[in-house]
Amino acid sequence: MLDHITNRWGIWVLLGLRHRELRFFELRDRIEGISEKMLSQTLRQLVADNLVWRRVEATVPPQVTYGLTEFGKGAADHLGGMFDWIRLNAASMMEDCPEEAAEG
Repeated sequence: MLDHITNRWGIWVLLGLRHRELRFFELRDRIEGISEKMLSQTLRQLVADNLVWRRVEATVPPQVTYGLTEFGKGAADHLGGMFDWIRLNAASMMEDCPEEAAEG
């Protein structure tokens, strides 16, 4: 489960669903660079881990919506908090960073 939460796409899926449920194409459009195959695979893993729920509406074509379970909300809130902190402090951290560390 930790691998699924912390892998590149798992993080972005959880953050993408952090504030509202989304249909597959909305989530795909929100996550820059993710392929449909990778999004499907990531969602399947997160659903199996009980972090994301999936609802299929019997329409033609079927409408599939995703959202966070209570476990998923907890994980997304923690990840979101970390990303919010980075966003707020990135400029200061770069100013305080020695030149050699910035290049490495």
